Amino acid sequence: MRIADHVLAMMDRVSPPEVVHAHCDLPCGVYDPAQARIEAESVKATMEKFNDSKDETFKVRATIIKEERADLVKHHLWVLWTDYFKPEHLEKYPQLHDLFWKATKTAGEAKKTNDVAVGERLLAQIAEIDGIFWETKK
Repeated sequence: MRIADHVLAMMDRVSPPEVVHAHCDLPCGVYDPAQARIEAESVKATMEKFNDSKDETFKVRATIIKEERADLVKHHLWVLWTDYFKPEHLEKYPQLHDLFWKATKTAGEAKKTNDVAVGERLLAQIAEIDGIFWETKK
């Protein structure tokens, strides 16, 4: 065990750390669907590159990257859904729950296919979430 680990362990005994839940180590209050959109754009672009390539090694790499990016889409959507949106948002936008459910399911579907239409559908769902998000920020 490193010295720093020993120091942290001793500090925890003196003053136990407070448990907090946020999308990062410091609850900053900064949320934006752009994070999910950028990852979804990467998913779609990687699908296109996969379909345009004849190089099997490249296709394997593209699939791995696409799957990682699709997981990041799900992560960013879950952060928005669980940390940003509140009951009052759901009252005003009753379609939110279904929209997030469909978008995260589509991100999961994107991991299993290289059909660009799935990537386009994911981007459209995120765009709808984005519109509602910015309405709530007014």
